[in-house]
Parts: sequence; structure tokens; C-alpha cells
Amino acid sequence: METGTSVTKDSRTRPVPRLRPTGRVPWALGLPAAVAAVFALLPLGYLCVRALEHGPGYAWDIVTTERAAMLLGRSIGLAATVVAACLVLGVSLAWLTTRTSLPWARGWAVLVTLPLAVPSYVAAFAWLSAAPELAGFTGSALSLTLVSFPYVHLPVAAALRRTDPAQEEAARSLGLGPVRTFWRVTLPQLRPAAAGGAVLVALYVLSDFGAVSLMRYDTFTRGIYTSYRASFDRTPAAALSVVLVVLTVVLVAAEARTRGRAGYARTGTGTARPADPAPLGKWLVPALSWCAAVTAAAVAFPLATLGYWLAVGDSATWDPARLTETATSTLAVAAGGAALTTVLALPVGVIAARHRGRAAHLLEQAAYAGHALPGITIALSLVFFAVRYAHPLYQELPLLVGAYAVLFLPVAVAATRAAVLQSPPGLEDVARSLGRGPWRVLREVTVPLAAPGVAAGAALTFVVCMKELPATLLLRPTGMDTLATRLWTETGTGSYAAAAPYAAALILLAAIPSYLLGRHRT
Repeated sequence: METGTSVTKDSRTRPVPRLRPTGRVPWALGLPAAVAAVFALLPLGYLCVRALEHGPGYAWDIVTTERAAMLLGRSIGLAATVVAACLVLGVSLAWLTTRTSLPWARGWAVLVTLPLAVPSYVAAFAWLSAAPELAGFTGSALSLTLVSFPYVHLPVAAALRRTDPAQEEAARSLGLGPVRTFWRVTLPQLRPAAAGGAVLVALYVLSDFGAVSLMRYDTFTRGIYTSYRASFDRTPAAALSVVLVVLTVVLVAAEARTRGRAGYARTGTGTARPADPAPLGKWLVPALSWCAAVTAAAVAFPLATLGYWLAVGDSATWDPARLTETATSTLAVAAGGAALTTVLALPVGVIAARHRGRAAHLLEQAAYAGHALPGITIALSLVFFAVRYAHPLYQELPLLVGAYAVLFLPVAVAATRAAVLQSPPGLEDVARSLGRGPWRVLREVTVPLAAPGVAAGAALTFVVCMKELPATLLLRPTGMDTLATRLWTETGTGSYAAAAPYAAALILLAAIPSYLLGRHRT
């Protein structure tokens, strides 16, 4: 372990253990992080057992069928279309709200973050009820694009705020126009943020179940769900899930390669100054129209559609008591999922930020395993685990909360890691020099310093837990509904007026933390 020196009150100098990046992980952090990693890897273990249950040949025959090839092509095509559209929307809106003289830029920045509160199946419900002819690829791509582009917009906007404008000014002084400067200087600096957001969008699309199900468009997730419902043999569903995992690994590896070894940080002396807002001039009206059009399609249209169906509904479709009970259940289970996820993510995020080496790397990567799997696959793995080894948990609330933790552990780990990296490690060194152990340092120094970032990660986890659908459909206790499952049930039968109250309540509850996250980032 790295050592340093500290001067105590009696002026003696002695070596002090440091928490600077090192390969040695204290057991007080390593043990709970290992528990979180094993928990996250449980679904992958299930896939290995189930997919090979009847031998490799049987699994190979399943994944090489014509239907599997069709599902693969459709999933890749849908993901590619949505990613391309999200890059256009996310980068353009980030530029307009951070680098130009756009009127009310901070307000637009918050508005274009609000689609995070709209679940994909709510967007699909809105478009399908208004234009049934959109069912299929077009409706799926449109719905997923309008709820996914903030995953690109948020990191790109943050990167634009941190980017030193000196390079752009130098390019302009050498004769490059605004467009060429953007393509040759600004855009390359945004590549890591845009690529990271694009991967999140692709993973979101590949794992989406709600939108494609409502739009009746077959992708891998819908194929897995159909296979699960059609037969008692779970091997076909597991084999198809393995293909989805491989596709996800390829995507993540490709994103890592796009980063290369280029440096993107300022290395000169002094500090970077904020960029001067670029005047829009004759482009002011088109810029405002673009922001208004995106906001209208992504936020105003779903709300207006819900308002219409709420007005059409009557006492036969409204059930306030059931709506209140369902909303309460949703908040309770989402809060439980967010709390468990944050607790599991805390030691992993601290290790990822403060330690280096193979052990730290493996723990961090293991925590991201759930991100490679759709919710339905994780639900199947936990059903298998409960039936075989923990039967009292089957169709009980702890199993559903555990599924949320596996699914959204990467969200909380990323937020915790970023928050810990931004807190000064010197204060932790001082605490160690005063005789505090790793656990007390974590509790008394690291967590309080990183608390705002950890809280933001918990809020985002709470939002995504409320919106989760496939795992909730399979794992919720008998007789319990969430807003998501009730909306899906009503929409599946074409009862749009009956579904509208649940969709409106879900958006309202999810909008509050989403709004706070948007304001925090502007």
C-alpha cells in the first residue's frame, strides 16, 4: 500500500496508509463489494445452467434458427435507427442549450430532460392510441427515440460546459467557419460523451420490452417473453438471452475502442474560461422551433394524449381507490429497490474510484453484468433461484426488490464512482492518520463528502425502478400491481381510457426526481 507522511501535534513524522489509487482493497470494502458482485452475476450463472441444460447442440440449434436470425436483425436495426436519431437530437440540443444565445436556455435544458420520466410504453401508448397505423417498426423507433435522447443530451451538455473554447477560437482565427470548426474541433472532443450516451441508448433499446410489445414488433425481448410463456422448457428463452448478452458485450467493447488513447483534457497552464455564447442571428427562429418541436413530441404530446383519454373516461373506467393503492405500491417497491441498489453500489463505487488493480476492476465489471440482460431474463434467473434454493421468496416482495438491484446497480455505481472521484482523497488520508479504519473512513468521511452525487444516483435509480415493466410482471407478489403493470394490462386490451390514469400518475411521480436531476445538471 502506498504510504506518505503526516505531521502530528507533537511534530513527530510517521508513515500513513493512504487511500490513493492502489491495488490493495481493504476487506471492509472488499467483502460487501464481493457480495454485490456475486448478486449481479447470479443471472449470468442462471443463463449458463439453463442454456446448456440439454447440451450445447440443442442450444446452438435454437440460436441458429430462422426466427432467431430475424429477431437479431430486427433488434440491431431498431437499435441502430434509435441511436442515430438520438445522436442528432442529443448533440444538437446540447449545443443549443449550452453554447448559444438561445433564449431561456436553462428552461429548455430542463424540458429536454423530462422525457426521462416518460416510460417507453407510455410513449408507445400515446402514439398508438392516436395513430394505430404506427404499430410496428416506425412506432417502436419513434417512441424509443423520444424517451432515450436525454441519455445522449446530458453527457454531451456536460462535456460542452467543461470543454475549453480556446481550441475553437484558434481554429476560427485560422480561417475555419463555424460549421467546419464544429465538425473538426468541437465534435471530436465530444466523442467520448456521445459514444457513452449512444451505448446507453443501444442497451436501453435492446432490453426494452414495453414499447415493442405494445407496438407488436418482435425483437429479442419480446421473443424471450413469448418463449417463456409458450413452454415449460426455459432453455429456448435462456439461449436467446445468451445471444443478447453477446451482442451487448460487443457493443460495450466497440464503445471502448472508439475512445482510443487520445487525450481530451486540458493540459496547459491556467484554467479554462467559459465559452462565449454564439449568436444565433437568423437561426434563432429555427433553433427555437427545433427545441419546441422536440419538447412537444417527447413531453407535451404524451401529456395531451393522456389528458384526452382522462377526459373521455367516466366512472366506469376510473377507480380512485385502486389507483391510490397501485401508486402507493409503486412508490414503496421503487423506494426499496433504490435503497438496496444504493447500499450495494456504495462499496463498489468507492473501490472503483479509490483503488486500482485486477480485483477492483473485476468487482466493477461484475457490477455491470445486469446491464447486459433484459429485465425478463433477470426475472427468470431469480425465479429459478427462488424455486430451487429459496422457495419462501418466490413471488414475494424481496425478490422483486432484488431484481431491481441487479438491473440498476450500474446506474448507482456510476453515480457513486463519479461522486467519490470528485471528493478530495486527502481528507480520507488524514482520517487514516488519526487511526480510523477503512469502514469508519467510509462512514465518517467518504460518504458525507460524496452524499450529493450518491443521492442523485439514488434518485435516478428510484425513477427507473418505478418505470420497470418485464421483471415486475413476472416477480410481483400475487395480487399486487404497480402503475407500470396496470398500465400494460389495460393497454394490452385496448382500454386506453382505463389505462390513462395509471400512465398520468406514473409520469407525475417520475417527473419530480427527473426535474430535480435536470436542474442539478444545468
